[in-house]
Amino acid sequence: MRQKKGADQAIGRSRGGLTTKIHAVVDALGNPVAISLTAGQVSDFSQALPLLAKIAPRAFIADNAYDGDALIAALSERGILPVIPSKANRLIVRDTDFALYRERNLVERFFNKLKSFRAIATRYDKLASTFLAAVYLVSAVIWLS
Repeated sequence: MRQKKGADQAIGRSRGGLTTKIHAVVDALGNPVAISLTAGQVSDFSQALPLLAKIAPRAFIADNAYDGDALIAALSERGILPVIPSKANRLIVRDTDFALYRERNLVERFFNKLKSFRAIATRYDKLASTFLAAVYLVSAVIWLS
C-alpha cells in the first residue's frame, strides 16, 4: 500500500482487510528467537531466510508453504535439516521426518499465546516500530512464563 509520508508501517491488504503478519522462529521449547513484521499481502516464504540468518538451528520445521528449492538449498548449504513436507504439485517428492514434524505445533502454540494479548491481536499501534516493540514485550512475558 502506498504511503503518503514516512516509512512502510507493515500494513497491507489480505483476505480480512488491512492486516500485519508476524513472522516468528521458535526454539525447541516454543520460545521465540527471531521475529519480524510484514504487510498482510507479503508471502511467509519471503521471511524464512532473513529470520534464519539471525540464528543457527540444527533443523528447520515448517509447513509445506515453505517447500521451495531455493530455501531447501540454502538450508542444506548451512547444514540445517529441512523438515518440510513436499507440496502436492512437486514432481520429485522429498522424504520428511514426520516424527520430528509433529513438533511444528510449538510455533502454533506460540502464536496462540501471543494473540491472547488484545493489543497484539488487534494492532492498535499505528507505527510498525511500536507494534514490533509490543510483540517483543509480549514475547519476553512468554519467555518468563
